Parts: sequence; structure tokens; C-alpha cells
Amino acid sequence: MTARAGAPSSFTVTEFAEVPSLGGLYAKGAAGSVAKRPRAGVLLPQVAYRVPGVDTSGSAARLAEYQEVVGEPASGVLSAGFLHVLAFPLATAVMVRQDFPLGLLGMVHLRQAARVLRPVRIGDRPEILAWAENARAHRRGVQVDLVAEVLVDGVLAYRGVSTYLAKGFSVSGDAGGVPGREGAGQEAPDPDTGAAGQSAPDAGRAPWSPPLPTARWRLGKGIGPEYGAVSGDRNPIHMSALGAKAFGFPRAIAHGMYTAARALAEVGPARRGDAYEWTTEFFKPVLLPGSVDLAIRYAADSGADVAAGPAGGFVYDGWRTGRTTRHFTGTVTPL
Repeated sequence: MTARAGAPSSFTVTEFAEVPSLGGLYAKGAAGSVAKRPRAGVLLPQVAYRVPGVDTSGSAARLAEYQEVVGEPASGVLSAGFLHVLAFPLATAVMVRQDFPLGLLGMVHLRQAARVLRPVRIGDRPEILAWAENARAHRRGVQVDLVAEVLVDGVLAYRGVSTYLAKGFSVSGDAGGVPGREGAGQEAPDPDTGAAGQSAPDAGRAPWSPPLPTARWRLGKGIGPEYGAVSGDRNPIHMSALGAKAFGFPRAIAHGMYTAARALAEVGPARRGDAYEWTTEFFKPVLLPGSVDLAIRYAADSGADVAAGPAGGFVYDGWRTGRTTRHFTGTVTPL
């Protein structure tokens, strides 16, 4: 992941006075998804959204609630998970544009990669940028990166890349965005053949055997609404069994970013430091209520499972307790 700040120079930058509300964006995205049917030829809008100064001084209570939900220790420093939450509505606003070719409903979150280069604290007035780039082929459709950056005093503090899959679409000719950037040429895991929302391991990989767990999470059905309240992400698949069943799930599923953020919290601020890289690859969804085993270990001791991961730092895996159903894997690497 590059450390440079700013959208590609060819992009038009549209400025917002404040970060938009996710609730209204979801409603717009749901309505607009109907017209965005799978087709060939995906061209991304060459536009970036920008909020020049976000007042975080009023977010102390929300940050404290977020830290309690995901297990982060109380602090005035915004973790990478909370920075994602802060920037996610602006990235969603890009996805619900009329000229964004992929429908918001059914988008599968495959991977999250973030880099924190300096601490962002309550009281800072960060600038937030978001745009979409790097549409590329996947055997099930089209992958696209949603990029979010947070700058403090004009200096890049955080860069997050959320990789999504839109099934049934295909690229042809110029895919839009900027080719050759993060993730280009890499094929993400096959999505689950069931309902959209999470992904499943690549069928071509060797069978996976869980390592020795270092923690066990017992997740009640209320964790979806709890994380939804602190993140603003109230997608129906996380809120209730009824909402999840409407999208083909047997019951509500945990937010992928909740599980990733909780794993980041398990690594802890002391071990990751002030500057770190954090990645998560999502596999099978976590059904609620449910139990998840987690293993955190040094990357140097993790073996072939993370051959593509960074040297040094920590590796984590989460899977269904008593099974080999892998939910996610990730890395935390001090910089």
C-alpha cells in the first residue's frame, strides 16, 4: 500500500461540508441498486469526495462506546477501525452515485487493508478523502477498491482500502480508476455460493487446520445492533434474523469490520504501536448468536498459512468454535 496522499490527479474533487449520514445513503443505494443490473463494461467515475475538516471534539462519547463494543482500551486515540468508521460514509457516498456502475446491495466485502502512519486523536480536525478505483476482473464478477484517506494538518495519517466484489458484472476495455495500484492482478477468494455479504475461501487452497486458539468470543445476537449503533452501519443483515433472511441468511450475521476490529483490539495498542499496517481477508460470515475462536501469533511462527503476509508483526485467524469454518485471517504489522 502506498503512503502518498490524494486521489489520482485526473479525478475531479467534490467537497462536502460534513460527512454524510449512512442511513440516507443506504436508502439511496437500495433504490439505485435496482437499475444497476449485472452487465459488461464497468467504468468507475473519476471523482473523489472530500470533507476538509471533521470536528472530532464531539466524538469522544461515540469513541468510548466503540472501544467498549470492540474491546479496545479507553483512549483518546482513534484506532484504524474507528478511522474506517469515520471515513466509511464518504466512501459509501461514492458508491451510491448514479454513475457508479455497481449496485450497493449485494456487494461482498472481500478484504480490508489499512495503514496508520501517525496517531489521530479526539480534538483533531482531520481532512477525509474517498474515491473508487482499480476495477478488475474476478471469476465471479468485478472487484473494486474503495479508498479512504485521513489527513491531519495536511499530512497523511491513515489510508484504508476496502475491496468489494460485485457478482455478475465484468470489465472490458478501460476499467476506470488507476490500473496497477494496490491489489491489481491479484484474484480475491471466491464468494460464498450462498447469500452475498461475506466471502468464502478459495476452493483451490489446501485444507486449513486451525491453530491453537488464544481467545474465544461468545457473540450474542445483540452484537449486530450494538456495533451498528457505534459504526452507523445498520445493514439489515446484521440487525435481526428477519432482516438477514430477506437476503438469504439463516439468521443475522456479525459485521465483518466488527470481527476485524475486535481482532485488532486483541493485538492491542502496545504491540501494534503508533504506526502500523492492518489487513483482514474475510471468508465465511459469523452467524449470530455464535462462538468464534481466535488465534494471534507472531508472523514468523505462523507457517505457510501467511506466506503472502508481511514479515514481522502478528497474524490472526478466526474460526467457528469446534469446527474448521474459517471466518477471517489478518495481519498487524508495526511500521
